[in-house]
Amino acid sequence: MIKKYIMTPGPTPISGQVLREHGRPLMHHRSPEFSEIFIKATGKLKKFMKTENEVFILTSSGTGGMEAAITNAFSPGDKVLVASTGNFGQRFKKLSKVFGLDLIAIDYEWGEALDPEDIREALDRDPDIKGVMFQFSETSTGVLNDAMAVGEIVKDYDGITIVDAISGLGASEFKTDEWNLDIVIGGSQKGLSAPTGAAFVSVSPKAWNLIEKSTMPRFYFNLLDAREAANRKPPQTPWTPAISIIVAINKAMDLLLEEGFERSFARHKLLAEATHKAVERIGLKLLVKDPKDRGQSVTSIMVPEGIDGKKLSNIMRTKHGVTIAGGQGKLKGKIIRIGHLGWVGMFDIITAISSLEMALKDLGFDLDIGAGVAEAQRVFYENKFFGE
Repeated sequence: MIKKYIMTPGPTPISGQVLREHGRPLMHHRSPEFSEIFIKATGKLKKFMKTENEVFILTSSGTGGMEAAITNAFSPGDKVLVASTGNFGQRFKKLSKVFGLDLIAIDYEWGEALDPEDIREALDRDPDIKGVMFQFSETSTGVLNDAMAVGEIVKDYDGITIVDAISGLGASEFKTDEWNLDIVIGGSQKGLSAPTGAAFVSVSPKAWNLIEKSTMPRFYFNLLDAREAANRKPPQTPWTPAISIIVAINKAMDLLLEEGFERSFARHKLLAEATHKAVERIGLKLLVKDPKDRGQSVTSIMVPEGIDGKKLSNIMRTKHGVTIAGGQGKLKGKIIRIGHLGWVGMFDIITAISSLEMALKDLGFDLDIGAGVAEAQRVFYENKFFGE
């Protein structure tokens, strides 16, 4: 028997309480029973995102939320700026090109955070830029970008911010309204630890001004239709939503609110610190070299020379039951990624580090077996993870 652990930056582990809610008998999406749950879930997501703006739940992965932001906010030929720090920044670029936008890109080395001053300079050079897109937590590298600084800059220009906060929400402090962020995208399968299949998008008044003028073709992801449906009595979705996922989101939000956002951020910070220090104690290098740029959702680890990264992750999954993520895009085969996001505790990290050590040993890497585990334990014990 192999007990399975999912230690990726999405999908993330799901608690038994949320799974039980997800498994409730199906209800009709126009019924009073679902209406009540839908209203509660939407209200809780506004707290989660720290916003008074309207929030819409879309039946899609996070990429659907990214597409919805672009197709609603812009018209073909509009000039947009993408600050790309990894594979999901590249996705913003690809979406922009597909929908006929005039793309300006600022590309950073994967593993480096964006520089907000680069965005200010780009906006000064070209005041016709309608939108600035970037990742809060770049899932492919583990970098955390300074969303607050970017929002403070862009608020003084005509363009809007579109922020992919999908893997950062719940793990790191994020304040949509206070940070002047216009369209913010989240996903059910990340920090919320709910089932995959739902994205949620917040929209500011500044963004609505663009949306109402947009001529981009769209149908399923039309936020004007979503707003019209949300203003009905009772509030609804324009199309049949992912009913069971929204029921699960409602319960997942209850658990997060019960823990408290500050405690959740502190937990994720400690999980990340223990992982970083354990990995370094083993003798491995982290992709994100500057500690201040490291996020709290995922740790990206350089695969040692002479080690096959695919074999490494395969041993961990098949022999130990621990599933981690590999590299994406140009980092494929060069890094592995351990997620510490959502419903994750210290023993999940200890298990993942133990599996990593044993798999490395199997592949001939020279290490002091148990050293990484001991380092993770030290971090947890000294920081009173038990909440003493």
